[in-house]
Amino acid sequence: MKQQHKKSDVKSLLEILLVSARLGFTSFGGPIAHLGYFHNEYIERRKWMDEKSYADLVALCQFLPGPASSQVGIGIGVMRAGVLGGIVSFLGFTLPSVMALILFALILEGLHIGDAGWIHGLKMVAVAVVAHAILGMAQKLTPDLKRKALALFALVVSLLWQTAYTQIGVIIISAIIGYMIYKKHTEKDDSKIHFPISRRFALICLSLFFGLLFLLPLLRELTSVSWIAMFDSFYRSGSLVFGGGHVVLPLLEREFVPTGWLSEEAFLAGYGAAQAVPGPLFTFAAYLGAVMDGWQGGLLATIAIFLPAFLLILGTLPFWDSLRRNPKIKGALMGVNAAVVGILISAFYQPIWTSTIFTPIDFAFAAILFSLLVYWKLPPWIIVVTGAIGGSLMTSI
Repeated sequence: MKQQHKKSDVKSLLEILLVSARLGFTSFGGPIAHLGYFHNEYIERRKWMDEKSYADLVALCQFLPGPASSQVGIGIGVMRAGVLGGIVSFLGFTLPSVMALILFALILEGLHIGDAGWIHGLKMVAVAVVAHAILGMAQKLTPDLKRKALALFALVVSLLWQTAYTQIGVIIISAIIGYMIYKKHTEKDDSKIHFPISRRFALICLSLFFGLLFLLPLLRELTSVSWIAMFDSFYRSGSLVFGGGHVVLPLLEREFVPTGWLSEEAFLAGYGAAQAVPGPLFTFAAYLGAVMDGWQGGLLATIAIFLPAFLLILGTLPFWDSLRRNPKIKGALMGVNAAVVGILISAFYQPIWTSTIFTPIDFAFAAILFSLLVYWKLPPWIIVVTGAIGGSLMTSI
């Protein structure tokens, strides 16, 4: 019986790996598109979860900081084959884009990319993509005047006081304000969801999450080891991102560009290239790590930025049923989500807009890319290729 059980476990893990890897190679379009791919593959085709359970899992991952689509994939793997299933699901979905971005970073190594026309084109792709993200998130997360005011507060503060702790402070203040304003906000919800994880294991994961968040900066100060400093920066960025991959941009930019770890041109070139690959945008960290410290740095950065997502999803799954029914927690989250919009607009202006749009032709080309993405709904990889070609042609004219 044990042997049969082991064979069944191996078969389940192999199935999860194959299905998630196929999604990892084909899931273009960002986190919302990823959730659509997951629904089609896991819910409609394979019936691994019912509709309500999937909706609950998506709600949890939207509630937590980190890459929502990756966390949903991890949760589905956990439901299917325990913690190991979650790890396998994550690897299948994430590794294709990690390998592609590390390779891109290694190809760029040693080249003088700052003056390359195609790099400028990729930076204009970033303008179009982030502008699209802002519009979609603003409509969804700031529907009333109170939340619009919170977004404006976050925009002004994060733009005028650009420090490593500004975003953290803005998010905390917005959570408190959201708690006070929306603590009586209620929605009826009778559905339930269960995961094969004990509360004891979950508490260990949550303790690790908070322990690393506070201990890594101390270790960084006490030692001069570069990989600890890099791990701390990526781990902290992955821990504090509400709202998906695009919001990680200002955190990572302010961790690495002002400190001289890499140039702004290299940073924005990688951000543009990240739009061309499938899978989660958080794999942008793999590119940054590889630019700074080769392929080993790319792997270290990937582990560091995704580790908080793992610890949080495993640590909250058993408690989610009671948490999601608490109106006070929902209110705090509404405030945080509104602040995310303001932080994203701040990042859109500085560094993306200020380092990219210099002339009327730059603005015109960015508007064309935005229209192709939003109104003609062309795939992101076509936008990236168009941006690179257009940037090259513009410098040769």
